[in-house]
Amino acid sequence: MNQVTVGSYLAQRLEEVGVRDYFAIPGDFNLSLLDEMLKNPRLQMINCCNELNAGYAADGYAREKGVAALVLTFGVGGLSAVNAIAGAFAEDLPVIVVSGGPNVSSLMENRTLHHTLAQPEEGGKFVLSVYKEITAHAVVIREVSTAAFRIDEAIRIALSARKPVYIEVACNLAGALISKPNTLDLLPTRKSDPGSLQKALEHVSTFLNGSRQPVLVAGSRLRAGDAAAAFATLASKCAYGVACMPNAKSFFPETSPQFIGIYWGSASSPGCREVVESSDAYLFAGPIFSDYTTVGFSALIQPARLVEASPECILVEGQVYHGIVLAEFLTGLALKLNANPTSLDAYLRIKETIHVAPPAAPTELSLSTRRLFHHINESLDSTTTVVAETGDSWFNGMDLHLPDGCRFEIQMQYGSIGWSVGAFLGLAAANPQRRVIGLIGDGSFQMTAQEVSTILRYNYSGVIFLMNNGAYTIEVMIHDGPYNTLQNWNYAAMVEALKGESTVLSLVVRTEKELVAALKRSGTFKGLSFIEVILDRTDCNKALLGWGTAVADYNGGKGKAAG
Repeated sequence: MNQVTVGSYLAQRLEEVGVRDYFAIPGDFNLSLLDEMLKNPRLQMINCCNELNAGYAADGYAREKGVAALVLTFGVGGLSAVNAIAGAFAEDLPVIVVSGGPNVSSLMENRTLHHTLAQPEEGGKFVLSVYKEITAHAVVIREVSTAAFRIDEAIRIALSARKPVYIEVACNLAGALISKPNTLDLLPTRKSDPGSLQKALEHVSTFLNGSRQPVLVAGSRLRAGDAAAAFATLASKCAYGVACMPNAKSFFPETSPQFIGIYWGSASSPGCREVVESSDAYLFAGPIFSDYTTVGFSALIQPARLVEASPECILVEGQVYHGIVLAEFLTGLALKLNANPTSLDAYLRIKETIHVAPPAAPTELSLSTRRLFHHINESLDSTTTVVAETGDSWFNGMDLHLPDGCRFEIQMQYGSIGWSVGAFLGLAAANPQRRVIGLIGDGSFQMTAQEVSTILRYNYSGVIFLMNNGAYTIEVMIHDGPYNTLQNWNYAAMVEALKGESTVLSLVVRTEKELVAALKRSGTFKGLSFIEVILDRTDCNKALLGWGTAVADYNGGKGKAAG
């Protein structure tokens, strides 16, 4: 009773850190490992269609749960998931990748194995070398004596670094006996260096209190720093106007009277850019300043006015402070800042007053993107999680006015087309009590469509809006060509074909009247609703037009970084 198998040990450790479901693709090198993991009744295995989609699902799961697990086979399985794991690394998501590996004896005998490069002396090291580039830690377990330590070390690193890790277990060791897990807290317990924290707080508070019109901006790495609550407290205390970067939408409540919109350079919501860029001091908490988030580095952020607070360090007036926990910094800063609503007042003075016309009766005319997203917005509530795919859905999603509790997920830093189908699955699995709404273009959907069958297989509910305009719209706006035209599918019929023994509500809408009827049906349907929306090829959000031009110019060497 004092011993467990290596596979059971791993399963228990995953359970202890909060994993309740793991995404898996079977292969001969991981079958014995899966056998051992299945013995844990508190973990559910979710079988996916391929490793790439399973990786995207783990990405979505980690966004909701804080950690996720993915079980693959060696070589072909591990390499198929590389794109998804690279995305998780870019987005600061702790995904624990577990791979079955070759038998230790085969490696010692220098045999040529399948799923390798046919180089006996290589021994499968090529997979490990790839994962070392896209994870915070990559380890191969080929000795029973070190298995427990190596598993614990990898999981601890994943949680503290907020990055993926790779654990490869030799297939003949999965059932080997080791001592049972001892009581061990693998969750990180970081604390700030007291001296560095105090100096940073004094410097930043003096800088901000001495400014005329300071403003706060939430960035996506607030999640990695577990600092969204501390940011909200800071905002409440200082009374500044508060904006969100596009990949941090929903990280601060949009119903707050302090919310001034999405700051996205030239693609910002009305009035937001003018207030942020005209301020003499701005605190960006957890930002990523990339070509996408700054619209080809065209955002006018001046280093002399910038306080950049990240999970790694605090930067102000050319001075860098290390060894500081972001949440502790924001909490401490809330006690030192004077209330200053000047930036909020400036926004309220220039805020556009939008006249809301009485709702017109739905028509039989072709449905526009604007009307589609109006009705999607009406369907959101506090239990909704919106998943916006790379493309026009980013921009239309930014225009949604989220009710309290509504969450918004986007993969802006990595921007892998097709991510949202797997992410929908992962988010739905992580919290079945929330209703997931997927906003997916037809080009993106064609990348990963088969994973809808997994959503149906496990009876997860939600709504997928498939925007069918026959093209990669985001690419059309950046640089058009014949390569952006798609082979059109009968998407609604295809989803029907994937349902197996499950039920699905699969509909096609071409007019606003048909959309309203479809939404009414999906509102009472217990399961997945798939609504294919027929749109014109060039019907896109106006912000995408300018964004696409700016990114294209930068890609072509015409742009230059600001600040």
